[in-house]
Amino acid sequence: MLKSGMIISDRYEIVDKVGSGGMADVYKAKDQRLNRFVAIKILKPEYSSDKSFVNKFRGEAQSAAGLSHPNIVNVYDVGDDSGLHYIVMELVEGITLKRFIEKKGKLEIKEAVGIAIQIAQGMEAAHNNNIIHRDIKPQNIIISREGKVKVTDFGIAKASNSNTITSNAMGSVHYLSPEQARGGYSDEKSDIYSLGVTIYEMLSGKVPFAGDNTVSVALLHIQGEAMPLRELDPEIPVSLDKIVQKCMQKRPERRYHSASELIADLKKAIAHPDGDFVQIPAFIANDSPTINISDDLSRIKNSAYMEEEDHELNTGYTNNAVEDDDEDLDSVDSKMDKFVVAGSIVTIVVLALAITFIVLWFVFPNNKKKPGDTTDPEITVTPDPELTPTPSEEPSVETFEVPKVIGLTKEDADALIKTRYEHANIRYGEGYSDDIEEGLVCEQYPQENTEYPVTSEVKLTVSVGKKPIEIPDVAGLTEAQAEKKLTSSDYQFVVEKEHVADDKVAEGIVISTKPERDTKVVKGATVTMVVSTGPENKQVS
Repeated sequence: MLKSGMIISDRYEIVDKVGSGGMADVYKAKDQRLNRFVAIKILKPEYSSDKSFVNKFRGEAQSAAGLSHPNIVNVYDVGDDSGLHYIVMELVEGITLKRFIEKKGKLEIKEAVGIAIQIAQGMEAAHNNNIIHRDIKPQNIIISREGKVKVTDFGIAKASNSNTITSNAMGSVHYLSPEQARGGYSDEKSDIYSLGVTIYEMLSGKVPFAGDNTVSVALLHIQGEAMPLRELDPEIPVSLDKIVQKCMQKRPERRYHSASELIADLKKAIAHPDGDFVQIPAFIANDSPTINISDDLSRIKNSAYMEEEDHELNTGYTNNAVEDDDEDLDSVDSKMDKFVVAGSIVTIVVLALAITFIVLWFVFPNNKKKPGDTTDPEITVTPDPELTPTPSEEPSVETFEVPKVIGLTKEDADALIKTRYEHANIRYGEGYSDDIEEGLVCEQYPQENTEYPVTSEVKLTVSVGKKPIEIPDVAGLTEAQAEKKLTSSDYQFVVEKEHVADDKVAEGIVISTKPERDTKVVKGATVTMVVSTGPENKQVS
């Protein structure tokens, strides 16, 4: 534990410890250079010694540092000092959404929708920068004293998503998407699923899936069906119920395709609570998730979920004088209405009566264990061969290799990608680039040579040229001062000079520029400085 008054990297003075988790300790600190308080998250020694993990942790944090949005806890700095690896973040004084729900039981409808929109706006900003959170949950949402909702730990979840990190599994598993539960590929739609679970909890006061351990909860995400919100509370609007159902579809392609689509529907739900505007793709033959408990159980176990309490305190970004979150925030109400779990089981029974005994055995496990059985002793699955349907393997995700298209025209990029996969889904945007000329692709996601699911969007940004900047006001500066400013790294202008006589401006002083100040030009443009030679000489007769 760091002591109060200790200074890290000759800049951050430790004030007090405000939180502790399985991966890191969180301190309130003072940034001595900028004279502001910050939160500093310091990796625990057992992770600091893992170079691979540290590199991943730093890389993801540096990516997150590029995000700036009012609904995201900003990452200011990433560094290390004598083996202390740390992330410096915005210090937000407030309360976690998890604690807020616990205090209120469940939220008012408009309140819940307002919070959901702000979370989705933070997600949208991150997704537009190709950053996936992967751990959206109420514990990672902070409500400030002013009522601003902020999402924290963007970019950090991916670094911790390895078999070495298990201490936060119990809390996270309640909000985990089915594809994450299987240990598979995750993208923007995984965050949308987790937000759907969070909205469900805000409106009902309960998580949709509860179990005695992480494995049972993860399996319910894959194969169970959440009880519709309106069956829990008929006062919940039809539109909101459908929005949550769409977010929590088992198959990613059936969910909202983007956070912006979700935001649009949430806003409609405020104006038209009983409107029929939420479109959930219709089921098609064989579209239901395959019920194969043993296969899914194996996948879940291989994903390294451990039955541990979640002590990861993401409230380290709050002032502990405001909110003391030293309690376990991820414990599920032990009095959770068993009707929710029963509803999930009934849905599975409808699919195949024979599965009933397997599911009931799984949800209400006994402690019998056969010799040589390596299954978790709390979840002993012993299906009767006569009652078990023929196992069918989970369909593998079809992928294709994305080529390098940076520097190509939109048409050429489109054609090249479709030589790899004819029906590739390509989304185009525009952006400034100092390096790539106008009309050519300047950014691509995913990166070249990435194996990418055929159902996911390839995102290409086409350059609209260099970002315009305003010519600064250099009038009144000396010729040397003005030239230094105009050629600095911020502008990199090519400076030309024009000397003119001026009765009011002293010799060597800049009068103006051509183009004039505040005119928008691109970096590296030519700018002419008009410099005074002093009063014009007059002939005496």
